[in-house]
Amino acid sequence: MNSNSVQTMKGRIESITALPTIPANLKRIAIMLEKPRLTLEELARFISHDPALATKVLTMVNSAYFGFPERISSISHAVMLLGLNAIRGLLLGVSVFDLMQENMNGLWEHSCACAVAARCIAQQKEFKKSEEVSVCALLHDIGKVTIMLRYPAEYEQILCSTQERSMTIYDVEKLFFPASHAEAGGWLAQKCRFPPNLVEAIGFHHRPQIAKQAPLETAIVHVADILVRAKGVGFSGDDLVPLVQQSAWQLLRLSDREVHDILIQIEDSIPLPGGSC
Repeated sequence: MNSNSVQTMKGRIESITALPTIPANLKRIAIMLEKPRLTLEELARFISHDPALATKVLTMVNSAYFGFPERISSISHAVMLLGLNAIRGLLLGVSVFDLMQENMNGLWEHSCACAVAARCIAQQKEFKKSEEVSVCALLHDIGKVTIMLRYPAEYEQILCSTQERSMTIYDVEKLFFPASHAEAGGWLAQKCRFPPNLVEAIGFHHRPQIAKQAPLETAIVHVADILVRAKGVGFSGDDLVPLVQQSAWQLLRLSDREVHDILIQIEDSIPLPGGSC
């Protein structure tokens, strides 16, 4: 892999908000997320001052995506429940909702189902940060959107090639670019100052065996992605179901009953076409 071409691609991905086609609200959100000392209070005020954004956030928080037993009616309550890391990720997720819908039909539904599956796995394994893992799963394919926006013609070819070659989109991407959507998503998460565990879970979700700081979170997102593909919810760029990476499966040790329960929750969470999670 040519390091110069990797750096060129990384630079273009990280400057994605400079594109004139990027909505103004996403540009404002990106600037906010890049602040080095962002507080929960600042974030809550920012969301509350944008009624459309606040509505999207509350809709997500009250969906199967999080599964809270009681309805959350205020942004301040949502921020307090989720914490800084999860609410930052959720804010980025809802801000790219329209871009996902426009650029790959079914990607948002796939991402939402992955978030539900990841939360279910995290709870089964009594992992304390289930909300953060859900956010990682919601954002795991955000790199696809950024590459599509930066390289639209090439990505159209990639989508066609997955059908022609019977290959996963991840494998075809590596034939066209020096880095995949997973790495692109990791770059974007890093630029938005996400913590290392979220960056790794997004950046290594196809290669969980190389995660060093967040092996469990990365394994959860990896397995959630494959279970959602197997269930056939949404569309992530191809119709294939990759093999689960062995070390991730061994780390989670899911029983048949647990897998069954995850698949049921995925099915129950399927959103209406064009709707939120």
